[in-house]
Amino acid sequence: MSPEPRDTPLLDAIQSPDDIKALDPGKLPELASEIRHKLVHSIARTGGHLGPNLGVVELTIALHRVFQTPIDRFVFDVSHQGYVHKMLTGRNDRIHTIRQYEGLNGFLLRTESEHDCYGAGHAGTALSAALGMAVARDLADGDEHVVCVAGDAAFTCGPVFEALNNIGSTKRLIVILNDNEWSIDKNVGAMANYLNDLVTSSTFASIRAKAADLVEKVAGTHARRFVQRIEEGAKNVILPSVLFEKFGLHYFGPIDGHDLPSLIHTLEFLKKSDHPVILHVITEKGRGYDPALANPGKFHGLGPYSVATGETKAGTPTASDIFARTVTDMAKTDKKVVAITAAMPGGTKLEIFKEELPDRYFDVGIAEEHAALFACGMATRGYKPFLAIYSTFMQRAYDMIVHDMAIQNLPVRLCMDRGGLSGDDGPTHHGLFDIGYLRHIPNIVHMQPRDETELADMVHTMAAYEDGPIAIRYPRGPIAGTDVAPERRILPIGKAEVVHPGTDVAIFGLGTFFQLGAETRDLLEAKGISTALINPRFIKPLDTEVIEEFARKCKVICTLEDHVLHNGFGCSVIEHLHEKGIHTPVIRVGWPDEFIEHGGVPRLREKHGITASAAASRIQNALKTHNEFYAPATET
Repeated sequence: MSPEPRDTPLLDAIQSPDDIKALDPGKLPELASEIRHKLVHSIARTGGHLGPNLGVVELTIALHRVFQTPIDRFVFDVSHQGYVHKMLTGRNDRIHTIRQYEGLNGFLLRTESEHDCYGAGHAGTALSAALGMAVARDLADGDEHVVCVAGDAAFTCGPVFEALNNIGSTKRLIVILNDNEWSIDKNVGAMANYLNDLVTSSTFASIRAKAADLVEKVAGTHARRFVQRIEEGAKNVILPSVLFEKFGLHYFGPIDGHDLPSLIHTLEFLKKSDHPVILHVITEKGRGYDPALANPGKFHGLGPYSVATGETKAGTPTASDIFARTVTDMAKTDKKVVAITAAMPGGTKLEIFKEELPDRYFDVGIAEEHAALFACGMATRGYKPFLAIYSTFMQRAYDMIVHDMAIQNLPVRLCMDRGGLSGDDGPTHHGLFDIGYLRHIPNIVHMQPRDETELADMVHTMAAYEDGPIAIRYPRGPIAGTDVAPERRILPIGKAEVVHPGTDVAIFGLGTFFQLGAETRDLLEAKGISTALINPRFIKPLDTEVIEEFARKCKVICTLEDHVLHNGFGCSVIEHLHEKGIHTPVIRVGWPDEFIEHGGVPRLREKHGITASAAASRIQNALKTHNEFYAPATET
């Protein structure tokens, strides 16, 4: 891959899928090469999901060569591998804006293009959605095709098996199993092993090849049926219970996912099928770019990088780094500590734990519900499970948190990475709802640190806490960018930290927004307004003593949180003051009741009024109203 951009004339001429169909077949490999070149150079500037998209170039070209969107429907699982689809459906000239503010979304988006029939950002949803579309087509006597493209890792998800259980409710559906052995990290578990057996069984491959030769030589329906019986019998002998066939999907493959003529020929054949089928394609994550091939996990999704070397800039240690290092070191002296993740060892940085303590590290695949239940089971036996899952993915385990964890009061440690805005990943990945979905559940403790040292202290506090489930939320990237102090503390549960006293205004800056609170305080103090600054630490239980103290002595309370305002931390403060009959006004600063778009965090905060100057202005207006209301009456 050249480190310098080059012309891409074939790609630039593609304005719609019709242009792909008109292209000479001999030109398709060059189109694939141009797509890869543009992907590598564009994502080097913006960051994004490079590896997955390099792996599906030929597959996406073949899909658009054979089918006709938007009439036919392509449902991509997760849809982070949809960049090539975007380039071939009229968005090539904007691919350099991917994941940038007001640019193309990093996932498929129904509002972005008529060719995006389904938007998603979480794994395991595509098969159910595609099945729904296919059944709706059947009910309406339609004739369009529905194609579901799902990675092999998606088949570890519970919803996929639930969909498979109902696959017989449609007449026609094409499922493409894109098998590259990776999700974000290397796939794990029995399903990964099963698919590997399908790919590597030389006996199965030999029998399939001989059966195909026989079909070519012998014409007629009886011959085809005879070969099918032989082939199915062979599969059941060699690979007991071929899973997909048992669910009602006719299995085809595995085939080379980078062989364009074979892909096109096979898809043309499957297009004529009158029953659900699954096509197993083998692809190479990162194909065409050596750094991505050498490190598929890193190049699943990353920030800007050097095209020549694939290197990214070294930055300040992230909250994920601090969390993983702390829990790993702690586990070396506490043999009851175990680490669990759901296909995210790289994202959560638990790869550190995996390397140093492999016997107590568990990656369960993309199966958050199972991960939560698995942690509950370990907790019943006296172990201390640290369950590290992104805030936006922990939503999937909500029932388990309520029904299994909280009702039984099991001491599972919920470690919610990406708590807060996740910037360029957009609404499917923003962790803006976890306070709301946890704070009303009995028995749960919930914390958020203001800096790296406090994060490490909270991890130790979680290990020491045995009275029930305890959760922590921390951001993507650094918190305050500070070094971790060498000594650890066990924090008293439910106790806030009063950092600065004050008598006019009290600011409660939660977690990453503590620094925003400090900046707001500086602006108010410069105007002679006495402002207290409090680090809440605990979302639940609240430090009601501190809240009541400052609500009684101050004229205005202000809460700041990297979370939606509805049912957030500020709401809990208002509810408590209302219960106590304290009527001090509360200004809440946080995200509005809408799904926040993708883009740089500073730009999005500015757009939505989440800045020190905006907070200070709102507080001053509230003070002015307070002073006018309580001003002594003047004689007339």
